Amino acid sequence: MLTTLKNAFKIKEIRKKLLFTFLMLVVIRLGSQLPVPGINTNFFSNWFEQQTSTGDAFNFLDAFTGGSFLRMSILALSITPYITSSIIMQLMTIAIPKLEEMQRDGADGRKKIASITRYVTVALALIESSAMAIGFGRQGLLQTYNAFNVITVIVALTAGSAFLMWIGERITENGVGNGISIVLTINILSTVPQDITQLFQQFVIGRSVAKGAVAAIIIIAVILLMVIMVIVLNDGVRRIPVQYAKKVQGRKMVGGQTTNLPLKVNTAGVIPVIFASSLMQIPSIASSLFNIDGSGIWGHIMMGMNSNYWCNPERPVYSIGLVVYIAMVILFAYFYTSITFNPIEIAENMKKQGGFIPGIRPGKPTSEYLTKVLNNIVFIGAVGLTIVCIVPYFFNGIFGASVSFSGTSLIIIVSVVLETIKQIESQMLVRNYKGFLND
Repeated sequence: MLTTLKNAFKIKEIRKKLLFTFLMLVVIRLGSQLPVPGINTNFFSNWFEQQTSTGDAFNFLDAFTGGSFLRMSILALSITPYITSSIIMQLMTIAIPKLEEMQRDGADGRKKIASITRYVTVALALIESSAMAIGFGRQGLLQTYNAFNVITVIVALTAGSAFLMWIGERITENGVGNGISIVLTINILSTVPQDITQLFQQFVIGRSVAKGAVAAIIIIAVILLMVIMVIVLNDGVRRIPVQYAKKVQGRKMVGGQTTNLPLKVNTAGVIPVIFASSLMQIPSIASSLFNIDGSGIWGHIMMGMNSNYWCNPERPVYSIGLVVYIAMVILFAYFYTSITFNPIEIAENMKKQGGFIPGIRPGKPTSEYLTKVLNNIVFIGAVGLTIVCIVPYFFNGIFGASVSFSGTSLIIIVSVVLETIKQIESQMLVRNYKGFLND
C-alpha cells in the first residue's frame, strides 16, 4: 500500500487528485469543530454521562460522525442522511418500474437517480435536524428555546449534511476513490486514536510489565485478526466457469472462449450490519428524542437492544438482543443480495450471448444453480460479518472494554481503504497504457 502511494505521488495527475482529496478531508475536520449557533455545547457531554440504556445508540452516531455529534457541530448529521437515502433509492428501484427503467438507461438514467437521491438526502436531513432541534431543544440543547433558535439549528444541520454530500461528490469527480465512502471513513478514523488510547489506559498502563505486555499483545492480535478477516471477506470470490459457444459472424468464427462469473462472498458489503444496527437503535433514539420514560418493561427492552449489556455475565438475559442482532444481520444479507443480484436475469443474458456453465443447461437450470451457489456463499459472508461485529461486543461485555470503535467501523475502514488503493492502481495502470500508446 505504501509503495502504491509513493509511486502515485510521482505522477502529476494522480498527485493532484490525492492533494485535492486531502484538502477536502481537512475542510471536513475543520467543519466538525464549528458548533451550531445558539446551542449549549456541553449539553451532550453532560447528557451522555447520565444515560444507561440509551447511550449506546448515540455512541454509534458519534462514531459515524467523527465526534461531530457529541460536539454538536454544523456537521453533526454527517453523511448518514445521504447513505440512508442511497439505500432507500436502491430499494425503491426494485419496487418502482420507472426508477428501474432509469437505472437501465445508462449514464443519463444514473444522473437522474443521483439527482433524486440528493433531494431525498435534504429531506431526511430536514427531518432529522427538526427532531433533534425540537426534541433535545426542550431538554436544554438550546440556550434559549424559541422558534428562531430552532430554525437556526435545523438550517445549520441540514446545510452541513448537504455540504458533506457536495464534498463527497467533488472527491469522486476530482479526487480518488468514492467520495461519500471516504468522508464516512475519515470520520470514523478520527475516533480510532482515542479508542486505542482508552484501551491501553484501561488494560496496559498502570499494570505490571508482564500483565501489561500480555494485554497489549492480545489487543494488537485481536485487531490484526479482525483486519485480516475483513480483508478475506472483502476479497473472497467464488468464480463460476462460463463457456461461450462458437458462432459465425460474417466470414469469421467468434466465441468459444472460457471465462468466469465472479460471485463475491460478502455480496452485500457492510449494508446488513448498518441496517441491523440502525433498527436496533430506533427505540432508544425515539425514547431520548421524545423524553419517554425508560422504566419498566420498556426499559428492559431498550437495555436488551443496547450492545453495552451484551455478553455481560452478570446480566445474561440482555444478550438476547445480541441473538436478535445476529439474526437481523443474516436476514438483511440475504435480503440485500436478493435485490442487487438477479440470477434469472444473468442466466437469460448468458443464454442470449451463447454462454453456459459446464454441466448446467442454459435458462432455468442455470438460474437455479446460481441461486443455490449464491445462498451458500451469502451465508458464509453473513457469518463472517457477524463474527467481526460481535468480537468488540464480547470483549466489552466480558472485560468492560467500552469503545466507540466497532466491527462495523472496521469493516467500513478496511473496505474503503482497499477499494481506494485499487482505484489508484488502476489509474496508474491506465496512465502507463496511455504513455505506451503515445510512444
